[in-house]
This record gives sequence, C-alpha cells and structure tokens, in this order.
Amino acid sequence: MADDRKTERAAAATYDRIADAYAERIDTKPHNAFYDRPAVISLWHDVKGRDALDAGCGPGVYAEELVKRGARVIAGDISPRMRELAASRLGNTARVVELDLSARLPFEDAAFDVVNAPLCLDYICDWDHAFAEFYRVLKRGGYVVVSCTHPSFDADYFHTERYFEIEAVEGPWSGFGERFIMNSYRRPLAEFINAPLRAGLVLDKLLEPLPTEEFRNADPRHYAELTHRPAFLMMRLRKP
Repeated sequence: MADDRKTERAAAATYDRIADAYAERIDTKPHNAFYDRPAVISLWHDVKGRDALDAGCGPGVYAEELVKRGARVIAGDISPRMRELAASRLGNTARVVELDLSARLPFEDAAFDVVNAPLCLDYICDWDHAFAEFYRVLKRGGYVVVSCTHPSFDADYFHTERYFEIEAVEGPWSGFGERFIMNSYRRPLAEFINAPLRAGLVLDKLLEPLPTEEFRNADPRHYAELTHRPAFLMMRLRKP
C-alpha cells in the first residue's frame, strides 16, 4: 500500500481545476447520469426525514437528489471550487462543508442515517480509515452506499501486474472538455469487500450495474460495452 498522500493530493487538485467543466457536464455525461447515478439511487432506502451525508459531493448533484426525497443533507468535498458549485446549486436546502475522507470526519458519532459516497473512494488510499469513520458517524441501522470503478475494469485498463496490491495509478481523461491525467488507486476485489467488513459494517447488497436506455441513446458504443462488462461496482453496507 502506498504510504503517502501524493496521489490523493494530485486527484484533489485536478478535480478543483476541472470543477466548472465537470459541473457543466455532470447532468448529461452518460457514465455519470445514466450509469452511476441510477444505480446508486436504487440502493437508497426511503430517505425522507433522515439525516444524510453526501461524501465527495462534487457540484451537489446527489445532495440535490437527497433533498428532493426529503432528507436533511450535509454535503462535503475536499475541493474548494466543487464546494462553491455545490453551495450555488443547493442554496439553503443543504449545508456544504469541507470534507477530507482521509482525515477524521468533522461530525459527532452517530450523526447520520445515510452516508452516500459515490465515485470518491477511488482517490483514497486507506479504506480502513474511511470505512471506520463512516461506521462511527452512522447511527445504528444506518447504511452507506458507495460506488467505485470495478476492480476487473481497473486491472485491464491499467494493465496491472500487481492485481493483489493497492496501487497508485494514473490515466488519461477526456470526457470533460480537455484531456488531462487523473490520479487514483486501484485495488483487488477482496479489498472492496473486506475493508468495510473490518470496520464492522455488514454487506447488504453488491451491484454490478447495467446502463440505462438513456445511456444507449447518448452513447451506443459504450452502452454495448457496458452490457457485456461492468465499469463500476456499488455496495450498500449497514451498521448493525
């Protein structure tokens, strides 16, 4: 396992730099709007009247969906610009805070019924710490929903010969207006499951999503690929 946070800092800086372009495209970009989002939302139970943390909130899309469903929402991100965009999108419907998933979360124990953490843990090295913090801030019976890049997809994409390790990687992105390098971590499937279990969470559901019909209309080529092999993996994990 990497022993420093260089990759995490690089990813955070990149997200801060591309935040405006990300926010402009996030409502219609197929992998986000028509693949990750419907799958993640399908794992939410009734959130009306519940206290929810949207971790790695980006420009506030998921927080907005939680608010629409009646949740009391705190949204957090490490990127200052993402927080500004989220605050603008959410107005006074949710509180937006600075949130570093590699540090102690700035909340009391048992503060939330729901933690939503979509496509943010790929940029965190120490999942034992992150899931221990999710466990701490969840109420009994509460749950966390996470989505990440599928480990089999990552293993092929990065041509790794170190599958069984947690590995700092970098790859080109071009879906947000400019081509740039994004830093992240890849890890084996066992770590996806065992890290939250070590924290005391119970696996409630594992989901390898299929793309929606909206995805087919927007991007037929990637739709065909995703019907044969998943790119993302979702989990719903419960605090007993």
